[in-house]
Amino acid sequence: MKKNRVCTLLGIKYPIIQGAMAWISDGNLAGHVSKAGGLGIIAGGGMSPELLREEIGKAKLITNNPFGVNLMLMMENIESQIEVCIEEKIKVVTTGAGNPGPYMEKMKNAGIKVLPVVASVALAKRMEKIGADAVIVEGMEAGGHIGELTTMAFLPQVVEAVSIPVIGAGGFCSGKQFLAGLALGAEGIQAGTIFLTANECLIHDNYKEAILKARDRSTVVTGTFTGHPVRVIDNKLAKEIVSLEKIGAPNEKIEELGRGKLKLAVVDGDVSLGSIMAGQVASMVNHRSNVSDILEFLMSDLEKEKKALNNILLNI
Repeated sequence: MKKNRVCTLLGIKYPIIQGAMAWISDGNLAGHVSKAGGLGIIAGGGMSPELLREEIGKAKLITNNPFGVNLMLMMENIESQIEVCIEEKIKVVTTGAGNPGPYMEKMKNAGIKVLPVVASVALAKRMEKIGADAVIVEGMEAGGHIGELTTMAFLPQVVEAVSIPVIGAGGFCSGKQFLAGLALGAEGIQAGTIFLTANECLIHDNYKEAILKARDRSTVVTGTFTGHPVRVIDNKLAKEIVSLEKIGAPNEKIEELGRGKLKLAVVDGDVSLGSIMAGQVASMVNHRSNVSDILEFLMSDLEKEKKALNNILLNI
């Protein structure tokens, strides 16, 4: 039986990557995801090099398995963060908010697998050309900062355009969705929202409760008019931002209103005026569990749905 290319590339048991969520995806969460067989990711965005090193250290205390770091390439301290990743012998880096081209050779020479998050087919092709090991295709169903294309439409187009492995992101929370991603050509998935209520996810309990209470239409997209769309749970803050956008308020005023609000929700637990980033699948996350249980569920549910689909196909 041919081994999954994503698992082989990353040295993991399951083709599941835990999404990088700022203020959320720390060394504790990433370490436990990797220990359980997936690929944990530390969200480096907003971290000082010292804090990033500290979080990497936490993950190393939890597991000897590979884990990764997400780098936001427009950060002023990006070169220092890359140095930390090299010094700490990080195996995988996912990238966003910029072009990894200027740093690609340095990371590859250090033995780092580089997986950019892409928002267009053209960008995916460019990333393959400059040496990316795989690409992560994120649809607008995802939580946090999003693009304009849906996973269903976007994913198969990238699969057709590149030869490197493609990982689907945005809208994955069950075996059915996992199977759909594989049917569209993905060789693995990235999931974030499903890990928000994990016991190893050290966010404020109010944030977790907001996810557990979410319904199918609980998320909204803010920041569309500023050019920085973000999917969040609808609350007082989201309504204020959307109202300002509708009346054409200056971008500066809208951005000022949203500044620091993710930390307000994640750390302080203010789920009224804080930004509760979550994907559209938040309504499907309805209980707390350990990271290992989440990964086992996704894999076992995938197997169940594969069998169910085979039965359906036999009758077509």
